[in-house]
Amino acid sequence: MRKTFIALGIIITVNSAPTYIPTIAHTPPEIPAYAKWGKLAIKETQSKYPNATIIDYLHEGSESRKDSTIEKFKLWLKDGDHEFGVFVRIEYTTETEKVVTIEFEETSR
Repeated sequence: MRKTFIALGIIITVNSAPTYIPTIAHTPPEIPAYAKWGKLAIKETQSKYPNATIIDYLHEGSESRKDSTIEKFKLWLKDGDHEFGVFVRIEYTTETEKVVTIEFEETSR
């Protein structure tokens, strides 16, 4: 008799469940404006330090000048047992997005 009540309870529960499952629409994350320059910073850093592995990445912001913009990044690299940071500064013409200079500066922290 107990099994009958359990089975009946399961049937009632299943049949009383809503006929639809509400879902939350997730929009894909917005690609930041600096993403293009971050990819370039990574590419150029890998080229400059071919034996190192990039293990961390940080966009430190941008700086606008008269006709140009500077995107600032800090990458953390590992080469064997040696870990170090590299500041990458990419200056480009704001209107045309043509790269003017790419500067690298190593740091121990």
